[in-house]
Amino acid sequence: MLVAIVIILIVLWFFGYPPVSGISVPTIKLFTINNYTVTLWEILILAVICWAIGILPRPFQAAASVLLVLWILSVLGIIAIAGLPNILVLVIILALIVSIFS
Repeated sequence: MLVAIVIILIVLWFFGYPPVSGISVPTIKLFTINNYTVTLWEILILAVICWAIGILPRPFQAAASVLLVLWILSVLGIIAIAGLPNILVLVIILALIVSIFS
């Protein structure tokens, strides 16, 4: 089950964050918070990360929860470091992969 979550999260991250040349993926804007437009891709990534947190063992749940809070704060612009949401999603993906093999 965790492998499926990792694959879904990688696909969502790949289509949601980095621009892919040759593939036109529409960005569906849902609403605006703090002058930042929240897209459907971000909501889907949030849902998959919350789903993964529910399945992970206890020590990984705590670490993933902290990363989730940091990701939400950086997406909303409260923590303004360039590229931080992208990096945090990659760290969560890597943590899920490590938890599969441990």
